Amino acid sequence: MPTRDTSGSPRQRILEAAVELLESGGPDAMSTRAVAAAAGMQPPAIYRLFGDKDGLLEAVAEHGYAQFLESKRAQLDPSPEDPVEELRHGWDMVVEFGVSRPELFAVMSRATSSEAGAAHRAGLEILHGRVRRLAAAGWLRVDEELAAQIIRATGMGVVATWHATPAERRDPALLTVMRESMIAAVTRAEPAVPAAESGPAPAARALRAALPDGSGALSDAEQHLLAEWLTRLAGGGTSQARPA
Repeated sequence: MPTRDTSGSPRQRILEAAVELLESGGPDAMSTRAVAAAAGMQPPAIYRLFGDKDGLLEAVAEHGYAQFLESKRAQLDPSPEDPVEELRHGWDMVVEFGVSRPELFAVMSRATSSEAGAAHRAGLEILHGRVRRLAAAGWLRVDEELAAQIIRATGMGVVATWHATPAERRDPALLTVMRESMIAAVTRAEPAVPAAESGPAPAARALRAALPDGSGALSDAEQHLLAEWLTRLAGGGTSQARPA
């Protein structure tokens, strides 16, 4: 094993050693004794800093999320011109990470949001931001929360399937097909709001145009009030509210 840089903090050295052992030999190789030796420390340091091996695994998951988030933020476009392409790119990043770093991805996937901490929550915020931009531009065909769940489920599912398939039978087309299936499930073929417009006004006009007549989803009074609100958001008097 190459000489490890000992300039970092004890916690950082242990985490880097743990990730290296995890990715080279799987979870079984990441014993507290092996991690301590690789970090140039004694095993009691791990118990002092992480409590036990489960605590170390949780910290490794957090470390993995932080690494992934750093690369994700480096490629984050604050004002994407095409939110659908932004979604494709983000999904591809997650899948590429999972395919290339399976052991670390598996530990990250098993961690709950409370265990994974701030980095995991920040990653989810990026995902929900992408979904919100799709909704604001009129691309989203399902509820925002359902869209986020579909995006996560397809990404994690395709990585799990990839690694469960013998190497000689893996077909990269699976990744493309699953990505496009996800896109079709959460986005429309054309945006409900013209791409040249932004803000609440075009979204309000699109929703007002789509209000159902006599569906029973809203009472007459509720439909009339909603139409009035949407008319105000759409520009206040530029067009008439739909009759209740």
